[in-house]
Amino acid sequence: MHEPEISIGSGILLVEPFYGGSHKQLIDLLKKNVDCSVFTLPAKKWHWRARTSALYFSQTIPYCTSYRVLFSSSVLNLCELVALRPDLAHLKKVLYFHENQLAYPVRKDQDRDFQYGYNQVLSCLVSDVVVFNSHFNMDSFLSSIPSHMKKIPDHRPKNLDELIRPKCVVLSYPVQFPDVTRLLPQHKLLKLQATEMCHSDHSSCQDNKCLMQRCDEEPCPSSCQPHAVQRPECGEPVSDQGKPLHIVWPHRWEHDKNPELFFNTLLKLKEQELHFHVSVLGETFTDVPDIFPSSKCLLDSHILNWGFLSSKDDYLQVLCDADVVVSTSNHEFFGVSMLEAVHCGCFPLCPKALVYPEIFPVQYLYSTPEQLFKRLKELCKRPGIARRHVVKVDTSKFSWTSLKPQFWTLLTDGRP
Repeated sequence: MHEPEISIGSGILLVEPFYGGSHKQLIDLLKKNVDCSVFTLPAKKWHWRARTSALYFSQTIPYCTSYRVLFSSSVLNLCELVALRPDLAHLKKVLYFHENQLAYPVRKDQDRDFQYGYNQVLSCLVSDVVVFNSHFNMDSFLSSIPSHMKKIPDHRPKNLDELIRPKCVVLSYPVQFPDVTRLLPQHKLLKLQATEMCHSDHSSCQDNKCLMQRCDEEPCPSSCQPHAVQRPECGEPVSDQGKPLHIVWPHRWEHDKNPELFFNTLLKLKEQELHFHVSVLGETFTDVPDIFPSSKCLLDSHILNWGFLSSKDDYLQVLCDADVVVSTSNHEFFGVSMLEAVHCGCFPLCPKALVYPEIFPVQYLYSTPEQLFKRLKELCKRPGIARRHVVKVDTSKFSWTSLKPQFWTLLTDGRP
């Protein structure tokens, strides 16, 4: 017997089977800014959430005539949910892809569970709008559908990517960038002041190459200096000139983030007796790759911070103190931590692959492990390059402030 209908003020239904990490942050952000009803499950046992959450939600979401929009991450098997709950089928159904299972890295392709990707395809087919956080995420998913369906022994469905593509839009993950001015060291603060001055007074910064292009070792033209502020070498105080380069790696401690490449590169720097400090942040889980404890022993004298920082302020302080942020990922559909580090004034180095070319200009990308080593070696020898450089990435376009109107349209009666 169906439960009786109840009256709920909100017409927006948010459903999240894996309420943790970026999934949780997005739901919390939407909940804070729109009137909605929220149903979640804890971020545990991901595989079981993907397999069974639809049945759970079919029993826990109340019957309500005022629902107009259903928003969920792609962890949910939306096809199962609307089959079990036909009253939800008429809603505007929005499916948000933080990641996709067709392009998610596995050690061997035969290790890929067919059902997870298949479920996401089915969810897309019953959705009205399919939202991806990046073009890489969308393109890698759509282009992988035909080969994924070829794994079916016979009587294969056809042209599914063509059916899904018209529903697809790209809407970046909305990052809440805090004001970190109070946490910035002097050289980053002065650099920020100079940049803001140049933006507000173009006549005083006609030659702005030292700030808006990659700095070399030449002193900064006086026209780029903030009024009434004296600083040597384009914003690097004398007290900072002798400090070793501070490298930060703020990623999950899992194999898909390729920590082996990062630590092997640092060990090569150490072998060449280059001076550097390192902070290894990010969440840890039950199975920590062996490379972490072994590298901690070998790099002990270089380590400033090691492990997850539960305090957001402590985390941001490390990013503000660091000079360079490195990604070595084999898997990234967006990359919040890299953007947070850039917001805190870090010079980024990322693979020339995955989502990174969408976000970062070519000067911040490397193609091979050798290129990463050479870039870090150069910066270890001349840390002032990173400290004086103003990164040419506009993080504001990924902020909630910029993206809020598009999300509002998504959750009403239109597409972003």
